Amino acid sequence: MRHPDPDFSYETATLTAGASLVVGVDEAGRGPLAGPVTACAVRLDPDRIPKGLHDSKLLTAARREALFQEITATATICVAHATVEEIDTLNILRASHLAMERAVAGLSADHALIDGNMIPCGLGCKATAIVKGDAKCLSIAAASIVAKVTRDRIMVDLAQQHPGYGWEVNAGYPTKAHLAALLNLGVTPWHRRSFRPVHNILYQEISVTP
Repeated sequence: MRHPDPDFSYETATLTAGASLVVGVDEAGRGPLAGPVTACAVRLDPDRIPKGLHDSKLLTAARREALFQEITATATICVAHATVEEIDTLNILRASHLAMERAVAGLSADHALIDGNMIPCGLGCKATAIVKGDAKCLSIAAASIVAKVTRDRIMVDLAQQHPGYGWEVNAGYPTKAHLAALLNLGVTPWHRRSFRPVHNILYQEISVTP
């Protein structure tokens, strides 16, 4: 099925309403069992928008990499993270919002277009939440690509330090191979202890036979 392409209408409307620095914001890595959650804020140059921007999930890895190079060459970006410790302390939703807040703060934006239906509470500027924004809004699409590529690279690096979990291919998501490795190899410092499959392995109930 052909997905309609995102456009620049949200940015145009926000700028017309008086904003001067509008950014699109998205995150990657809410679902994995391991690694940080990564957010990106992007301010596109209206005259140099890379062709083919779309929701990163609809693009091949090679296409994402090519667009990542174009976005970083033509746009103003800020990437930020929330750590595994912050995810476990705060919860994944609040941690992903914290990463978004950090990314937006890095660009001193006065209006943020946020992917999803919630606006992070500590954003420090006006914001608009756009459901499925990465498929509708070019700035959010660009942010989704940069966040995904950046986080995937982090997980490839971590896979070198902790081989056997398949992070270089599964990016920390709970694939069958990753779950099997958790049971066989145990929990690393990069695993999110608040996520049920990891928590269950760490705190397996000791069955006492009468």
